[in-house]
Amino acid sequence: MAGGGIATSGGDAAFLKFADPRRKWYNNRRLITSSTNGYDGSMMNGLQALDQWKGYFNQPNSSMLGLLNAIQNIGSLAAYPFAPYLSDGLGRRATIFTGASIMCVATAIQTASQSVRMFIGARFLIGFGLTFAANAAPMLVTEVSYPTYRAPLTSTYNSLWYSGAIVAAWTTFGTFKIKSTWSWRIPSLLQALPSVLQILLIFFVPESPRWLVSKGREQQALRTLAYYHADGNEQDPLVQYEFEEIKAAIDFDRTVAANIGWKSIFTKRGNLKRMRIIIALAFFSQWSGNGLVSYYLGKVLDSIGITNPTIQLLINGILQIWNLCWALLASFLVDKIGRRVLFLTSAVGMLIFWTLQTACLATFSNNGSGGAAHAFIAFIFLYYAAYDIAFSPLIVSYTVEILPFPIRAKGFTIFNFAISLSLIFNQYANPVALDHIHWKYYLVYVCWLVFELVFLYFYVVETKNRTLEETAAMFDGDEATEKIAGHAAREQLDEKSSDYKEDAPSA
Repeated sequence: MAGGGIATSGGDAAFLKFADPRRKWYNNRRLITSSTNGYDGSMMNGLQALDQWKGYFNQPNSSMLGLLNAIQNIGSLAAYPFAPYLSDGLGRRATIFTGASIMCVATAIQTASQSVRMFIGARFLIGFGLTFAANAAPMLVTEVSYPTYRAPLTSTYNSLWYSGAIVAAWTTFGTFKIKSTWSWRIPSLLQALPSVLQILLIFFVPESPRWLVSKGREQQALRTLAYYHADGNEQDPLVQYEFEEIKAAIDFDRTVAANIGWKSIFTKRGNLKRMRIIIALAFFSQWSGNGLVSYYLGKVLDSIGITNPTIQLLINGILQIWNLCWALLASFLVDKIGRRVLFLTSAVGMLIFWTLQTACLATFSNNGSGGAAHAFIAFIFLYYAAYDIAFSPLIVSYTVEILPFPIRAKGFTIFNFAISLSLIFNQYANPVALDHIHWKYYLVYVCWLVFELVFLYFYVVETKNRTLEETAAMFDGDEATEKIAGHAAREQLDEKSSDYKEDAPSA
């Protein structure tokens, strides 16, 4: 069996000495990943610029727009009590399949909507299905990935939100001149495409080896690790190291009852540290001002005199491409630069560029300056570049990597629940606040961004270059580290003893 410490106090993980430096994420021919999409927010942005959509649904006011956007997250809230039990009970793959199937049905209803109530009901169902897929998919990516590029791949998972946003933005740009209801039905129909692909491809994706070990299917877990991390060699040192570390970590949590279940999330000191960070990141990801542009770009552009639907849709489409480029760039820097540096850089950049946006909007409101309006658009793009270097790639990958396996699904559900709560508030409050206090509403986010920066500075923990089990031990202290290390040492001793007996001469 592979030796080495299970958790280290330094920045380099013990597993690195077993990792193949020639193996890259792009030349591992057996790695399959999945990602969710950000189609919905961008589509709703686009639909709000379509006269055909607004006319068909009787010119929805600010309150109705809030409901149309928020209803998806209300649907997500309804599914959260069930999602972790499906992920832990049926497995990651089965849960993704369940969520994708629900979303396909919901998208068909949304496309065929004959009234605003039918449209709202369909969007509720989309959110309900999305919760299952979004709960299981990033955990599967994290738990299957080769250790040295686990963080970049999981970060890429959430960054690909913008791939869906790009498709939605440019689809609505291409269909807005269609005079019939197909101008908005076509974008609605295409929302099913990612879910259809998930349904078709999920049968070619491996199950999580950590989930398999938790269910007593250790041999299958070993084969999965070997197939995806060593081209099928079960005796590869890295595979053996990972396998023993996973068994040790899961055995530790099984033998300590306080480590398992919902109660442990709020009673264990290590888990409370995790929850403080996870819940904060969930709210920060939606309350940094990005919700204004993500869901109400049309109203924001109206406020600076840009009311032409063509220009609004064009800005929306270009912005999504810009976001994807920055998010993907940051995804491949997470292990080189580190999580903490990226979060702090992001927070400082957002604060600077949001403040400048606020100044430009105030100037335009006072004198109608065209220069202020153009500068405002430029600062939107710069603000999103700052947002994308941390909050697009890291919020999911950082959350799942600091959660130990027994509570990973439950903790990730809490994270998603917090995001939904923050989104529901934003989607109701933002359009109303923009209508009533105009540019002064931006000052609220200036203050909030200052708070975010201070919080991130004091509480974000660096986790780069560690396995999932090593990261978990950072929060749980010496007991977890010693227990896991001791388990691995015993496994090595048992094997050496077994080898000695086999090699010993017979009497």
